[in-house]
Amino acid sequence: MSLIRFTGLFLVATCALSSTLAHAAVASYRYDTVHSQILFSISHDGYSRPFGRLHIAKGSLRFDPKDWSKASTELDIDLGSLDMGDADWNAAVCKPSLLDCTHGRYAHFVSTSAERKDDTHGVLHGTLTLRGKQQPLDIPFTFNRVARTIYGLHEVAGFSANVALDRSAFGITAYSGSIGNQVSVWLELEGIRDDDTNSSRDHP
Repeated sequence: MSLIRFTGLFLVATCALSSTLAHAAVASYRYDTVHSQILFSISHDGYSRPFGRLHIAKGSLRFDPKDWSKASTELDIDLGSLDMGDADWNAAVCKPSLLDCTHGRYAHFVSTSAERKDDTHGVLHGTLTLRGKQQPLDIPFTFNRVARTIYGLHEVAGFSANVALDRSAFGITAYSGSIGNQVSVWLELEGIRDDDTNSSRDHP
């Protein structure tokens, strides 16, 4: 084999390997619905800002800690999982005039891009669909870390985020005299790498 031919084959192999490694760096994750939580708070007639909790029904994430430009996520939030700490209060908030949990059981978020601010902070741009209405949503977030669990069962990517929503933008205008318009939302998210989704979750 001539030196020129060998060099050409080496360059082709190197480029192919580099492409494979670059592609592999963008890992796929499924949200851990046990350890991921969504909390929200809204003014109650100016007296206080009670908290409620919602669960993620399902969702996926693609993320490379070294290159956020390829990051993406999509998730469904189960409105029927609403927990305000009281059964009657849950039922009231789930009525058609507010969250309408029966006819629009899931809120859906899909990202369009991720903007990196520094090594740990960024903004996720996307669209939230709630009660049949779509609105653009920018979510500031913190990238906590990617690592294997202390028992080595699976690799986890962790994020924290918070955002404010205008409920009237989604057609939720009832009780404007006693319920605030701005809703504060906190997200604590953990994703399990797809290769590890069959691992046991008996341990933290």
